Amino acid sequence: MLLLDAHCHYGTGDGLTGPWDTRASLRKYLVWAREAGITRTNLFAAFHSDYAQVNREVAALVRAQPQRFYGFAFVNAIADKGRVFRMVKQAVQEYGFKGIKVHRHDARISREVCEVAQAFSLPILYDVMGEVSTVELLATEYPKVNFIIPHLGSFADDWQAQLAFIPLLERHPNVFTDTSGVRRFDLLEMAVQRAGAHKMLFGSDGPWLHPGVELEKVYALKLPKKELQLVLAGNFLRLIHHVRTEPLKIIRQSFIQKQTTIVQQTVTDPWL
Repeated sequence: MLLLDAHCHYGTGDGLTGPWDTRASLRKYLVWAREAGITRTNLFAAFHSDYAQVNREVAALVRAQPQRFYGFAFVNAIADKGRVFRMVKQAVQEYGFKGIKVHRHDARISREVCEVAQAFSLPILYDVMGEVSTVELLATEYPKVNFIIPHLGSFADDWQAQLAFIPLLERHPNVFTDTSGVRRFDLLEMAVQRAGAHKMLFGSDGPWLHPGVELEKVYALKLPKKELQLVLAGNFLRLIHHVRTEPLKIIRQSFIQKQTTIVQQTVTDPWL
């Protein structure tokens, strides 16, 4: 059975506030992953003030070991405003990356990011940090974009946010989640029962969380073998299957700049 970790950080950050923006070393992670039987890992950067720079660091490893690693391009919707298309185009065409990573710790997601993802048929892994109501807007505004919302919507163990996210996962065909960092096992069970195994991806949030420990939660769900394989690898592979190296349409820079001036309201205020 193929085991694929869909959520792992790698590289050097340029901050010193915590491990997440200082360094994501794979030295221990690779040992743990090998012991757990994990043979493929999807990588994206640690937090950084210049994701174009640190994406290159991730790309070097992905290109060196393409049979071991996938890569997602990390972008900051505000700091990278106006250059997301260029960054993602390079990531797809030169680095072989298969998706986009966005984190609300940096900035809320923008229309620019969603439009670029749609153009290249890329999934977006967006950590909403408990702001799960945004998922409703994203899923309906961009039905052709697949959104992976990690941690059932909250790494901070926000029971209310995770509980509120499950109906969104159940209702929207383009919304998915990963299992990384979910402490409340009853909610993980509920998500599988209500939304189905085809909506969930195994992820560890390595190298800071032990991939073997995170994997045991998936096994504890006691899924039928076919559904287990979907969670462990099949769903991720399906989401990256239709990535386009050439965009569906050329996104004009003037359009991107115009849209991103109102992005903070657009993704939070449904009446605009």
